[in-house]
Amino acid sequence: MTTAQATHPTDEGIPRFSTVQRLQHILMLVTFTGLALTGLPQKFSAQGWAISMLDLFGGIEFVRIIHRVFATGMMFGVIVHLIDTLYRLTVMRQRPHMLPRVSDFTDLVKVIANNLGLRVERPQMPRFNFEEKLEYWAFVWGTAIMVLTGFMLWNPIATTRLLPGEAIPAAKTAHGAEAILAVIAILTWHFYSVHLRHFNKSMWTGRLDRHVMEEEHGLEMADIEAGNVQRPPGQTVYQKRMRFFLPIAVVLTLLLIAGLIWFVSFESTAIQTIPAYSVPLN
Repeated sequence: MTTAQATHPTDEGIPRFSTVQRLQHILMLVTFTGLALTGLPQKFSAQGWAISMLDLFGGIEFVRIIHRVFATGMMFGVIVHLIDTLYRLTVMRQRPHMLPRVSDFTDLVKVIANNLGLRVERPQMPRFNFEEKLEYWAFVWGTAIMVLTGFMLWNPIATTRLLPGEAIPAAKTAHGAEAILAVIAILTWHFYSVHLRHFNKSMWTGRLDRHVMEEEHGLEMADIEAGNVQRPPGQTVYQKRMRFFLPIAVVLTLLLIAGLIWFVSFESTAIQTIPAYSVPLN
């Protein structure tokens, strides 16, 4: 079931996320966690806790390899998300719900006023509210930064053929700082919004509880109850759109997979540890 096919509320909740979207979420959850657990000890490798974690994980060489495996998995997840988004926009003709709108800013102001006691009611918000859009685009921006700086660190020789040598330590600083920012955002903002304020199970069950839907997505809830929902295309229209979509999706997927393979195999110097050696004093 796609996100546009929500029909009527049931005792199990409101249909919200498709199986493909939930699988994407699981992949991002696993790869992000793995990257954090293997990346932060490398950034703080002089600290006692980091040394213990590196030893626990099998040493720095093994941790570097595992970190890159998780990075490859996350980049593959991004490819899946791009193709799925293209499918939902071109075949299912769903509205681009994640695009920012002026109403998102006004909703933000109203929520702040509500939190300060200056407004009695929270605003009625659409399918994805301003918090979810901010988090989504922060993830997009953060992923772009991590991929760019990750390529520079993974392929330092190729990088310094085009950029000054100072680009490598600059990329390392940006990569580590963005990683810390992402981990803090997940542990505070995302964890609070999804697990503490109300336990949101929709990324696991595909459905959202009615009271959460009414509080966070009141506009969509009203549309669903009024029957004003986007219907999936008919079989004939669907097949016609798929004939156009499939060749483009196949070519684009192959190009992106080829780019991913090129990314991870272009150069191996960054995962080779140069052994320490002593220099004669005379």
